[in-house]
Amino acid sequence: MARSGPRDAAMIVSMSPGATKEDIAAVVTAVTSRGCEAFVSRGVSRTVIALIGNTEQIAQTDLGAHRGVAQVVRVSSPYKLVSREGHAERSTVWVGGRSAGPVPIGPGRLTLIAGPCAVETPQQTLEAARMARAAGAVLLRGGAFKPRTSPYAFQGLGEAGLKILAEVGAETGMPVVTEVVDAGDVELVAQYADMLQVGTRNAQNFSLLKAVGRAGLPVLLKRGMSGTIEDWLLGAEYVAQQGNLAIVLCERGIRTFESATRNTLDISAVPMAQRLSHLPVLVDPSHSGGRRDLVLPLSRAAVAVGADGVIVDVHPRPAQALCDGAQALLQEDLRELADSLARLAPLMNRVLTVTESTEEPGARVPVGA
Repeated sequence: MARSGPRDAAMIVSMSPGATKEDIAAVVTAVTSRGCEAFVSRGVSRTVIALIGNTEQIAQTDLGAHRGVAQVVRVSSPYKLVSREGHAERSTVWVGGRSAGPVPIGPGRLTLIAGPCAVETPQQTLEAARMARAAGAVLLRGGAFKPRTSPYAFQGLGEAGLKILAEVGAETGMPVVTEVVDAGDVELVAQYADMLQVGTRNAQNFSLLKAVGRAGLPVLLKRGMSGTIEDWLLGAEYVAQQGNLAIVLCERGIRTFESATRNTLDISAVPMAQRLSHLPVLVDPSHSGGRRDLVLPLSRAAVAVGADGVIVDVHPRPAQALCDGAQALLQEDLRELADSLARLAPLMNRVLTVTESTEEPGARVPVGA
């Protein structure tokens, strides 16, 4: 399919779950033969096609008559594939399946992701993962590549850190979420990770967004520290345009004039992003507050406002951490966090996402549901 620079498209074609490759190809041919471009993105249950160009030439009824087409809608927002306009139901993204999982992130659930900000040693990573697992975490986060403001700060262990993460994830039964900072590293990181994270500093690194979109793995996209919600969703659109709708948004705080906290958590971004987009939305209370004593209250706020989960930093010995030790949770903090999530989830009509080794009797929610 042709892929020149994006223009203001106005139509989304949603294919039915049973649509075949031939059905999709027929729609693409019908669109491109009339001078438009077609961008195909595949989700878990269905395929969505964004039409780019002069769609006035294409009648909705013409496309609707094609086999396998479930719905044709006109979309006014600048982000077509991730918009709620063409995808009224909110999406669930499934992560894992390589050595553990799959684990769902999305509406009706509350998913905890936890682990060390940076992978330092095998022992430190394993201890942090076990702490996270005991608190109910079902996905393991950890940084092997660390984009740091200072060139003298710890930059991560690279591939050695990826190997540690993969081994610890397999041992603890948690799929791995890790950051990729360079388009040239996407293939390498994808060999070890179950989900690729794009951090705040790369939220508008468009070549990287395209590369992770082509990798075939779920993507965790953090909001840029100075980015608007529209910037954030357009970043997700870059990923989706490459054929990947398995995207999870993460609000991690924005930069304001306030200096008492590391960043300012924009709690209103959660319901706003959910209103504008069908993608799941997480909150990172560790990087937003930057202080251990703020992680729990910010996590409570995230659940109360409707977040689909939280992602937190964990370290067995924060005073010795090579990265962000001041915000890393200890064992007692994790116990309190787990208790808060268990109490708040039913109040928000949510169920905690659990797996066999994190469940309590009678509390299991099958990850395959």
